[in-house]
Amino acid sequence: MATVETSETAVSAAEGEGVRRRDFINVAAVAFAGVGAVAVLPTLINQMNPSADVLAAATTEVDLSAIKPGQAIKAVFRSQPLFVRQLTPKEIAEADARPVASLRDPQSLEERTQPGKKQWLVTMGVCTHLGCVPLGAGEGEVRGEFGGYFCPCHGSSYDTAARIIKGPAPKNLEVPEYKFTSDTAILVG
Repeated sequence: MATVETSETAVSAAEGEGVRRRDFINVAAVAFAGVGAVAVLPTLINQMNPSADVLAAATTEVDLSAIKPGQAIKAVFRSQPLFVRQLTPKEIAEADARPVASLRDPQSLEERTQPGKKQWLVTMGVCTHLGCVPLGAGEGEVRGEFGGYFCPCHGSSYDTAARIIKGPAPKNLEVPEYKFTSDTAILVG
């Protein structure tokens, strides 16, 4: 019987070593896979970043020095028209005189411009109805009955603050994010 006990002890000792070896191989494989994942992760994340040409189109710098009071210019921002207008004191007064509560999309002129730069109105040149380009930014273009912008596609009329007053457009012309980089330049985007 002593021989039988010895062989059983030898078998259980061998099984114990096998389990330990298997555990080591599993831990080593998981560690190797983890190191590989950590090494590949930055490359995977970096490939999701926008390319250089997309980043270049992400912002637009606009020179304001050539825009006289009452004039507007058209620029391009993210492949869409951008309107930049220098409002006259009369246009500012007209915008401030209109009760905000009476508007379809209630916003004051202060909410649509930068603090201390109320005369500069920057909006996207895309009608909020069906995406047409409103008139009123170019020299001699029809500005509509409220002196702002007029969409020739379906007759939406905007006031001097580019707020919807009449027509099918549901919202005001969108004001993109922008900041003044100097007194005569803005950076949109």
